Amino acid sequence: MTRTVLITGATGTVSTALTKALAGADVDLRALVREGSGADGPRERGAEVFVGDLDDARSLAPAFEGVQDVWLLTPNGPRAPENAMNAVWAARRAGVERVVRLSVVGAAHDAPNRSGRLHALSDRETERCGMRWTILRPHWFMQNLLNEAGDVAATGTFSLNMASARIGMIDVRDLAECAARVLLDDPDRHHGQTYTLTGPRSLTFDEVARELGRALGRSVTYLPVGDDARRGTLLGHGVPGWIADMLEEYARAYASGWGDLTTGTVAGLLGRPPRDVSDFARDHAAAFTPAGDD
Repeated sequence: MTRTVLITGATGTVSTALTKALAGADVDLRALVREGSGADGPRERGAEVFVGDLDDARSLAPAFEGVQDVWLLTPNGPRAPENAMNAVWAARRAGVERVVRLSVVGAAHDAPNRSGRLHALSDRETERCGMRWTILRPHWFMQNLLNEAGDVAATGTFSLNMASARIGMIDVRDLAECAARVLLDDPDRHHGQTYTLTGPRSLTFDEVARELGRALGRSVTYLPVGDDARRGTLLGHGVPGWIADMLEEYARAYASGWGDLTTGTVAGLLGRPPRDVSDFARDHAAAFTPAGDD
């Protein structure tokens, strides 16, 4: 029987990549989107769209009815555990068989950042949900570098408050393919597993800059800045204060060496090495190139 998979967070970067990774698979896709968030993208990728909001438990039942597998991605924010709880409760009431949950690297009750501590609460709830479950804990996304693409294109530089941090960053496409692999495998195969997903090597941002430069054929320089300067930039771009605080906590943790780790989990799930930052830079070179340049 063809299984029905519900994708939450369906319009975001990770879930968009996941729906692409599931294209052509023998599953019926559903996408949960908020009112006014734009359903065209998920629909174009073959998903049946349901309107609902993880903030509103009463809005979720129709999307979960008849679903076997849920991809659970909650927005970053102080209500993340409530959002996850609402989804898990809706899944239980609908008779869902499996939850595959997107967590974060290092999620734990004593994580050095509020995101990690909040995700730990939802991870624990997922582990005790009474359904089959798998938790994915990806490292820092290479796609985060796209936030700096405008500066790189304009000045050949980018600024982060990461000091000399070394990070085992992962390409979102690999995360999505790992999630697809779990969702397409027999539900028992990955039940009870928590997978920490990283790229193939741990990199400083000076090394990232060099890889971007090679892909672009020109010099790119990483300029470390302080927390206050970075916070000002984020707030100036409209990033909410809570998110800016969370990112500052991550930056401090990474600068202390907390993110200097890699695993072989992506290769174990996909049967191939994860993408390197050099692959990311080559594939996304156009985003870092000034308009009008070849």
